[in-house]
Amino acid sequence: MLEVPDMLYMEEKEMKIAPSFLSCDFSKFGEELVRMDKAGADYIHLDVMDGHFVPNITFGAPVIKWGRPYTKVPFDVHLMIDEPHRYIEDFVNAGADIITIHLECSSNIGDTLRQIKSYGVKAGLSIKPKTAAEEVFPYMEIVDWILIMTVEPGFGGQSFMADMMPKVKVIKDYAKTHGKEIIIEADGGINAETIGMCQDAGIDVAVSGTGVFKADDAAAAISALKAHV
Repeated sequence: MLEVPDMLYMEEKEMKIAPSFLSCDFSKFGEELVRMDKAGADYIHLDVMDGHFVPNITFGAPVIKWGRPYTKVPFDVHLMIDEPHRYIEDFVNAGADIITIHLECSSNIGDTLRQIKSYGVKAGLSIKPKTAAEEVFPYMEIVDWILIMTVEPGFGGQSFMADMMPKVKVIKDYAKTHGKEIIIEADGGINAETIGMCQDAGIDVAVSGTGVFKADDAAAAISALKAHV
């Protein structure tokens, strides 16, 4: 596990970019990690799907563990699984720096977030498009990170849902009122055409899959996303 620099939390205003490995070439997983590192990725976004919580299956802790030696970029592990509490220790041991669970999962949310933090890992909470922003309020004292899905989770390459952006202000206003520092991440359909909306809304970390991995030059794509904001 790497230490996620505290300066990334609220002190820097530049939006961070997290390439989503859902769009990578899995036959070259290690090489893709190195490529994104050299391209300037701020985080490595790793989508774990169980085929039950979402209708897709990706990979688990062993794959993440195999990839950890290839880069020192923080691993942002997004658990789209139904019972994440059963696997937190596995993902910590695999090298996760941030572990995000879904508010809609079957695990006890508060207990699972505290479980994540007990390992010294940043705890995140994600909400699907149909979940209201206010649903995260009971957990704001525990979480470090809120992930707003801007597509229905499960598959890459979907279109950005701009109507999710008002959730950012709702959550940030609540956090400010309660003296809480929070990072807000958006995931789904983010590319050069949509990242401006993320910036305007106040997103701190933007996940981009096809917008980075399918570009002819990943470094140029990441630079363009950052330059746009």
